[in-house]
Amino acid sequence: MRDQSLEFLKKLVNTPSPSGYEQRVAKVYRDYAEQYADRVTIDVHGSVTAVVNPSASMKIMLAGHMDEIGFIVHYISEEGLLYFSAIGGHDSIIPVGQMVWVHGTQRVPGAIGRKAIHLLDSEEAKKKPELRDLWIDIGASSRAEAETAVQIGDVVTYQYEFQPLVGDRAMARGFDNKAGLFIVAETLRLLREEGGLHNGVGVYAVGTVQEEIGSRGARTSAFAIGAQTGLAVDVDHAVDYPGVSKAQYGQLDLGKGPSVSRGANTNPTVFDLICQAAREENIPYQARVTPGATPTDAGAMQINGPGMATGLLGVPLRYMHTPCEVVSLKDVENCARLMAAYCRRISPETNFTPR
Repeated sequence: MRDQSLEFLKKLVNTPSPSGYEQRVAKVYRDYAEQYADRVTIDVHGSVTAVVNPSASMKIMLAGHMDEIGFIVHYISEEGLLYFSAIGGHDSIIPVGQMVWVHGTQRVPGAIGRKAIHLLDSEEAKKKPELRDLWIDIGASSRAEAETAVQIGDVVTYQYEFQPLVGDRAMARGFDNKAGLFIVAETLRLLREEGGLHNGVGVYAVGTVQEEIGSRGARTSAFAIGAQTGLAVDVDHAVDYPGVSKAQYGQLDLGKGPSVSRGANTNPTVFDLICQAAREENIPYQARVTPGATPTDAGAMQINGPGMATGLLGVPLRYMHTPCEVVSLKDVENCARLMAAYCRRISPETNFTPR
């Protein structure tokens, strides 16, 4: 991966953006994408759309969501402790003992606490902790002192940032889905710098908001754009580690290329064009089955308005919705190449009607 792209990816994953609070990462995305777009807009919900060939009749929507999971402060106790709710899906065993940032008017460090193991009775010790049993300690000794730094409704993220691992792998908080957001932006760069996009085709690269709580940004953006076809890109569950049945979940490995979803959410023509592009440009990929509805932006895009011919690309990822998500940077790079290759194969005459 080129140095400038890697620095952009690091900046994305390190910038906090829990659902509904994506403004900071939206600026990072906007500043990068506008170098390669003819037009960049932001809508009332905060989704950012960077467009190439905005006057074209055939439109392709590319979607990578900007939000990450996190927490939100809902109560401050008399002792100055912060009680919080989940934003997005969390395994409640993960937060215990973690260091976090509380993002208010300033960034405040805190520790997620619970009763020490020595003070748990035998029944409590057997149970998985619930979020309601946890709190954030910022060091305040009273509610009044805590409120000088933190307010109800401030959001919280883990104190984890981008870390390179052995080989081409990396770890970070928020690869779900800053990796996808990066891919959408890199697709614009590849199309602008390497060419190949039909003049009659417009590409709408959208950083969507609030995917983790219902793909809200993808829904409204799809309606506004009215694209005939679209690709969503998100992370996908790598299962190349112990204890996960491939017979149950299918095969997906880190480092063997992006996933390409096949099933009810994927238009047959779109799937065939993606696979054709991968073969012709020697891009490795892994087919994945999505038998029913997908919880990703692709689901919202497919059924919005009169409908959209959609596809879903994925970056294999280990340990989803934890502060130490792991990806292969080569998979991320190849996913952007595949997305760009798909766009180059669309013309104003492309017919997506199943037949």
